[in-house]
Amino acid sequence: MLTKRTYLIPALAIAIAFPAAALAAAPGEVSIGISKAKPLSISKIAPSVAHFHRTIRVVKRLIAVERRAELRRERRQAFATLPGGVSIATLEAIAACESGGDPTIVSSDGSYRGKYQFSFETWASVGGSGDPAAAPEAEQDYRAALLYSQSGSSPWPVCG
Repeated sequence: MLTKRTYLIPALAIAIAFPAAALAAAPGEVSIGISKAKPLSISKIAPSVAHFHRTIRVVKRLIAVERRAELRRERRQAFATLPGGVSIATLEAIAACESGGDPTIVSSDGSYRGKYQFSFETWASVGGSGDPAAAPEAEQDYRAALLYSQSGSSPWPVCG
């Protein structure tokens, strides 16, 4: 009497071999042997891969352009509420001269800190607390605009 086990081994062998043989056969050709299999040519997929990479580069550039535009909009909105009618160009010029626009910079002796090189006393006089160089850039911009509206360019004798 034959058992289920007797049929199991040949069934497994066929199940394993047949899909491999079917995949190895060329389209439209039925083959049981793997010897007729043809390797897939890289040149057939290279154009689509190149197109894919080109698409990724284009999308990355578009995202970067959009991000820069978004940052400009945010900056305009932040500067829209500056006190005393101080212009963006004025503050940018002062910041570029004082610190190169770096909000975290500290002078070599530690006396002047942040984007507009505030001293601790001047920072406190316009309502700032703590370290000016540790304050968010938007707060430094706001405090510099307050200072400019109160004192003009005199707090920045070289750069104002």
